[in-house]
Amino acid sequence: MHQPLFSLRFAPLTGLVFVLIFGVSCAAGDGDAGPAGPSSPAGETQNQTGASEAGFNADSAYAYVERQVDFGPRVPGTEAHRACGDWMVRRLEGWAATVEEQTGTVEAWDGTELPMRNIMARFNPDAAKRILLCAHWDTRPVADEDNERTDEPIPGANDGGSGVGVLMEIARQLAARPVDYGVDLVFFDVEDYGNSEVPDSYCLGSQEWAKRAKAEGYRAEYGILLDMVGARGAYFYREGISMHFAPSVVAKVWEAAAEQGKRSWFVFNEAPYPPLTDDHLYVNRIAGIPTIDIIQYDPDNKRGFGDFWHTHDDNMGIIDPRTLGAVGETLMAVLREEAGA
Repeated sequence: MHQPLFSLRFAPLTGLVFVLIFGVSCAAGDGDAGPAGPSSPAGETQNQTGASEAGFNADSAYAYVERQVDFGPRVPGTEAHRACGDWMVRRLEGWAATVEEQTGTVEAWDGTELPMRNIMARFNPDAAKRILLCAHWDTRPVADEDNERTDEPIPGANDGGSGVGVLMEIARQLAARPVDYGVDLVFFDVEDYGNSEVPDSYCLGSQEWAKRAKAEGYRAEYGILLDMVGARGAYFYREGISMHFAPSVVAKVWEAAAEQGKRSWFVFNEAPYPPLTDDHLYVNRIAGIPTIDIIQYDPDNKRGFGDFWHTHDDNMGIIDPRTLGAVGETLMAVLREEAGA
């Protein structure tokens, strides 16, 4: 018998009645991860480099997810976490103009002191106009939704690993096809070490990043958060906090998805469930950057985020390059639109 998926809390948020408290996660492996993984999805048009016409290689993104999972669970303070972070920094340094690390120590809900390592890769760092893309790269320290080995960490292929994989491929594409404005990729740490009964215990890395961003005067036109964007059969509703803080950004992204033929993944309905607390809440509320969340959620599924959510089944077996491609191609279309704005 499983524990309840989430707890509902009354959390006034300027027009939002309640917030769904939950947690999410990431993964890793060493070496270069170029175009690799399963063959390209049927029907996708490929150019000579293996990328689709939208300028995104789903096989490459798949390989980046697999690299993360190969490291093992990326729980803060573990060797797998350190090694994965080192690998990410090495790869990003080969593509971005600058790579910055924001480190420190945060206290988890149970009093555990955890090392925090937010990673930020910047393209055109001197440009005034900036777009923020983000995901979290740590993984859940316990399999609290599983039937066995509940005290062991999960692989985190989708919950964390998928968003990172998509952004790593976007970084590779931006290096090959530069844009004339600024793009910042931020990989948040210590997202998934929370407790649904303790307010603000998830998303510790993004809370710290948002505080520092506000203090340093960092600005972006808008932000897009990716979380659990790689599972087979996933689809993405227009999530409540996203609609509250940044409805125009939601419209921009979902329209781009439709233009790319991705309506099978991007549902043109407002989410039939309460708003989801994720890293984007703190980027909006603290840093003041209008930010949306692309996140899998199925209100008809007993776990909401998929049968594999917070279990040991969150492994490469549930990752589909077509889903990664749907998200990645949509974001590349948004970035191309910004270039022509």
